[in-house]
Amino acid sequence: MRLGLLIPSSNVVLEPLAVRLQAKRPEVSVHVSRLGVIDVQLDATSRAQFEMDAQVAAAKLLCDAKVDQITWGGTSASWLGVAHDEAFVQRVTHETGVPATTCVLDINRRLRKLGAKRLGMVTPYTDDVATQINRNYVDLGFEVIAASNDGGKLSHDFAAIPPAVIERMIKGVAASQPDAIVIMCTNVAAADIAARLELELGIPTLDSAAVTLSVVP
Repeated sequence: MRLGLLIPSSNVVLEPLAVRLQAKRPEVSVHVSRLGVIDVQLDATSRAQFEMDAQVAAAKLLCDAKVDQITWGGTSASWLGVAHDEAFVQRVTHETGVPATTCVLDINRRLRKLGAKRLGMVTPYTDDVATQINRNYVDLGFEVIAASNDGGKLSHDFAAIPPAVIERMIKGVAASQPDAIVIMCTNVAAADIAARLELELGIPTLDSAAVTLSVVP
């Protein structure tokens, strides 16, 4: 299988995870395209990074590699709204004939499969972005009973969050006993921490980067 992975240009977490995936699954190859993303804020300039025509054009480049699936490995829909990702999937699939999905849509499908209603949300973002994410999830029918955010604006800030801080944030929201915990950002290096704490805490813990790559059958 050839997985076409569209990632934010500043993301440094997904590709190392993809290398690990390929080592375990030699029948899978991951092929990457990038969309220019440097920061995450709610202003018009930051939102413009996710302009639909540009995002679709970046995804369509993956078709030159004859990929079997295209996945958007960014969590922008968590604050822009899931309609953005739904439109992206519809356009990519229609215009290329290649099945498409996104990290956020897959997270949401997994939460519903788990029957999770009460969420703990961990993000690297500023207060206003984190609040918007929580509101969007409430609108989707979830209850965000605990949340922790690190306050970063630049994607490089997200990737630099120390493992001890990530662990503390996860354990902090776990104290409220949510049905599931979501680490919402594919540029937070949390996959291994989430897997370990899921076992330790007994709470399903969905890391965005890990979910992005778990779409491989």
